[in-house]
Amino acid sequence: MYLTYFNGNWAEGNAPLFGAMDHSVWLGSSVFDGARAMRGKLPDLRPHLERVIRSARSLGLECPLSVNEMEQLVKEGVARFPADAELYIRPLVFATDGLLIPVSEKAAFALTLFDAPVPPFTGFSACLSAMRRPDADMAPTDAKASALYANSTRVLREAKERGCDNAVVCDSQGNVAEFATANLFFVTAEGKVVTPALNGTFLAGITRARVIKLLAEAGIEVEQRSVKPEELDRASEIFNTGNFGKVTPCVRYNGRELPAGPVAAKARELYWAFIERGE
Repeated sequence: MYLTYFNGNWAEGNAPLFGAMDHSVWLGSSVFDGARAMRGKLPDLRPHLERVIRSARSLGLECPLSVNEMEQLVKEGVARFPADAELYIRPLVFATDGLLIPVSEKAAFALTLFDAPVPPFTGFSACLSAMRRPDADMAPTDAKASALYANSTRVLREAKERGCDNAVVCDSQGNVAEFATANLFFVTAEGKVVTPALNGTFLAGITRARVIKLLAEAGIEVEQRSVKPEELDRASEIFNTGNFGKVTPCVRYNGRELPAGPVAAKARELYWAFIERGE
């Protein structure tokens, strides 16, 4: 089921939003965010809504709704689904007017909610991509901009051609940035938990930050630093964090089988406990 709020109304199905001359259609000026509803709980909803406003401003757009207004709409939309639904929540801000530079105050807003069960803890396969994430002076890397996803889909197509589900992407300096679709964590042979430090080439994930905090509260410190690709070849665990799957293990990397290990399992357990608390 798809449910979309646009121009004051809720509609089911793939609701039309754009015109052929809208700036977002032909010049890519749109941003979105992804949050979750899980059995009525809305983990970290406000940080996701706050980020969509920041993302819009990064592209020169002004979100026409406040965080409070978006939050109320989300709750209204979630109430239209069964109580046990697992939903993806996607606020979208897009430019409608402007030739080359979008007219900021004419940005439009749509909110879509749809059924998206959280994937099981069975894991995914990945390889190291030959492609790179852009630097902050090359693209709006501080925003969850739709235009950035053309790069992600190139990476995913490459991974699929190599028989993998996903791929690790490096930055322009050759250091590990993230997976094509989510932030990356790994466990060293010595048992240290590591994630690439934020350096402006990939989005600072809200689920990433929450998992780091939850692990720290459980006595497991996460080291944030530059990561060389060869470190992943020696890792005892690799997993990702992101809004869609929350915590998901990588069970095969560059052809090497890996376990769905105890740190990833602990991170997922802690995250689900956080959801149940409704914080």
